[in-house]
Amino acid sequence: MTSTAKPPKRFVEFATRYPELAKAWELSAEAGKEGPLDERTARLVKLAVAIGAMREGAAHASVRKALAMGIEPEALEQVVALSAGTIGMPATVAAWGWVKDLLPEG
Repeated sequence: MTSTAKPPKRFVEFATRYPELAKAWELSAEAGKEGPLDERTARLVKLAVAIGAMREGAAHASVRKALAMGIEPEALEQVVALSAGTIGMPATVAAWGWVKDLLPEG
C-alpha cells in the first residue's frame, strides 16, 4: 500500500530550492517506518499525531496519503472522533474540517 499522493506545489518549490533539507526530511520519514506497524496503521497514527499537534498541513498531507493508499474515509473520521477526549471539542471540530476538506463529497 504505497502512497501515490502528490505533494503540494509549495512543498515541491521548497524542496527544489533546498534539496538537502528535502533529503533529510525523506530520511527521517524512512527511519520512522522501521518497526512492527503496518503502513495503514502507521498512516492513521501519523494523522492522529498531526491532529494532536494541531498541524493542519500535516493533517491534510496524512489524509491525502491515506486516501491514495485506499484507507476508507470512515477510518479517517474515526481518528478525529477519537481525538475529542484528548484535545477537546473546539480542536476536534477544527480537525474534522481539515479531514473533510479532502474527502470526496458523498
